[in-house]
Amino acid sequence: MLLAEVARVSREVAETSARSRKVALLAELFAAAPAEEAGLVISYLAGRLPQGRPGVGWRVLSRDTEPAGRPALTVAEVDAAVTSLTEVAGTGAQAERQRIVDGLLGAATGPEQRFLRSLLAGEVRQGALDAVALEAVAVAAGVPAAGVRRAVMLDGSLPRVAGAVLARGAPALDSFTLRVGRPVQPMLASTAASVAEAMAALGPCSVEEKLDGIRVQVHRDGDTVRVYTRSLDEITGRLPEVAELARELPGACFILDGEVIALDGGGRPVPFQEVASRVGARLDVAAARAARPVTAFFFDVLATEDRVLLDLPLRERYAALARLVPPSARVRRLAAEDPVAQRQAAEEFRDETLRRGHEGVMLKSLDSVYAAGRRGKLWLKVKPVHTLDLVVLAAEWGHGRRTGLLSNLHLGARAADGTYVMLGKTFKGLTDEMLRWQTGRLRELATGDDGFTVRVRPELVVEIAYDGVQRSPRYPAGITLRFARVVRHRPDKRPGEADTVETVLAGRSGPVD
Repeated sequence: MLLAEVARVSREVAETSARSRKVALLAELFAAAPAEEAGLVISYLAGRLPQGRPGVGWRVLSRDTEPAGRPALTVAEVDAAVTSLTEVAGTGAQAERQRIVDGLLGAATGPEQRFLRSLLAGEVRQGALDAVALEAVAVAAGVPAAGVRRAVMLDGSLPRVAGAVLARGAPALDSFTLRVGRPVQPMLASTAASVAEAMAALGPCSVEEKLDGIRVQVHRDGDTVRVYTRSLDEITGRLPEVAELARELPGACFILDGEVIALDGGGRPVPFQEVASRVGARLDVAAARAARPVTAFFFDVLATEDRVLLDLPLRERYAALARLVPPSARVRRLAAEDPVAQRQAAEEFRDETLRRGHEGVMLKSLDSVYAAGRRGKLWLKVKPVHTLDLVVLAAEWGHGRRTGLLSNLHLGARAADGTYVMLGKTFKGLTDEMLRWQTGRLRELATGDDGFTVRVRPELVVEIAYDGVQRSPRYPAGITLRFARVVRHRPDKRPGEADTVETVLAGRSGPVD
């Protein structure tokens, strides 16, 4: 398939807000794609490269390259070029990456070049989300969307399922079943403002500690144990203590869902970033384990022995989990069968969880089945919401639906000397109206534009919500905000009223985690 077709559909999907039109555009494209390329097409539209990050930045991507006069570049050729990029290493690597990118862009027309630059930079955001693409696959293959959804849930890969279904039709769906050793996408939670709100929505529920660690799925089949991340990457060799714990459990065959954290000498959780560093591919695992041992706490079980438990209600899965995993390796929880009578107990449980250093609580309907890969309303997370008033230091031109608009904001806090220190970036939380307004305002404040980033006078204040603060050597203060999103612009505030770096470091708006 020609890349021009993918770029065209990406652009058209970005330009329409109607979900039905998005589905129709994608379905037409998927039906026309060779079955062996359907997975690639879906990945590209979602802004993902099967090979992972190719190791090229805007310096390489921004070099002017004369576009091709007519479309000839294929999806398969792009895939081969990206594979070549990921294999480049050693002396002269940068020059070789530049050569490969120049060749790829030189074979592309103007619209294809724009799509390729966004794809290679990880900036494709045109609204072709997995849920819409899943519906489109079902339409293109002539199969029920529910069947495709369950196949993806069990297999973990929409591109892989799409390739099979588009090639073989409905019979292909039967080949996707839950198997030990093949990870499934984790069930996700939505957000509630308070424990009371969550309990009112859920009815009988479980209130659990929400641990801020690495989400893991642990598969055991006899002596073979595999540990996967929430993105389904295998990290067994990097977390040997988790594999050892799994082998100590009484079951010989199971799939567990849980969280890996590390505790300090006082039994409090250490910052997330220290735990995340344990999965670094280049670490000496033995040394890392000695320096920062971790442990797993499990909160769900998806299969035991020859039984698949996904469709059982949570209360039954909890009973199976309790038979398999000792209390010391289970996430602490409170069963609230009577939400009205137990509301105070649930709020006290939340307060105790926060005092223990964890980030909040999860409330889950005791009747909920395990809907892998779904963010429904039967699991709800409740966390303290922190906000800061920060100053915009720069903004990046958007892509896809945000082409022509200043989107990704560079955020700064006040330093003691009156300057501003960058704490991170975010494009989240911005509505179309907010994007239009800030583009106009930031153009008025612009001091420079290199075609990708617009530097501005530090005068616009924005209110930012965030989940916490983590250490980061990328930024001058050594910290950055976790999951930052824009709440609103604050043109009513002067830059001198913005929060200071000292305020952030002191944790007055949230603990450094």
